Amino acid sequence: MLDLFNQSQYLSNLLPKDGTVNYYGKILNTIDASFYFKSLLDTIEWKNDEAIILGKHIFTSRKVAWYGDKKYSYTYSNTSKQALPWTEELLRLKDLVEKKSGEQFNSCLLNLYHTGDEGMAWHSDGEKMLKPNGAIASLSLGAERLFKFKHKQSNEVVSILLEHGSLLIMKDQTQHNWVHRLPPTKKIKTPRINLTFRTIVDKIVLDP
Repeated sequence: MLDLFNQSQYLSNLLPKDGTVNYYGKILNTIDASFYFKSLLDTIEWKNDEAIILGKHIFTSRKVAWYGDKKYSYTYSNTSKQALPWTEELLRLKDLVEKKSGEQFNSCLLNLYHTGDEGMAWHSDGEKMLKPNGAIASLSLGAERLFKFKHKQSNEVVSILLEHGSLLIMKDQTQHNWVHRLPPTKKIKTPRINLTFRTIVDKIVLDP
């Protein structure tokens, strides 16, 4: 298991093989990161996430929101979401992330974790409507949380602490060869917002 804690500088690639994950550290200072955290907490149209598992319709404590250039339809966990139009704050953050990473994005899935009790199980973001091997940018605001990658074949694990205002990019063969998760923890009592900027290529747009 490879631990990469307290790394505020850019790391070339966190993964030892079969994918690319770049950690840029804090791209927002504390004041700006806290401003956006409060703004998104108050203005985003948060809804409890849904999933259909073994025929059962489940609602999570974690909340989500889906925004984009168009009314893209995004399907995962057997449920679909329709993208809302960008807010001013989201466009500013998208522009910052694109300038830092050199990538382009047309949508963003936001996650709100109220406390450390809420997390995400092992999964990969391999939905068909996403650009194949395209970059997914993860911007973290609020509580610092541990983030883990696990290789699908070797089970090798890479861990990193995602800081308030930090940026992480996953791209290339990462989703094909690795899964990732946000482990729950009793130690964290404050919320975290995670913005995952993505590129939809399926051209699936719902009617206006």
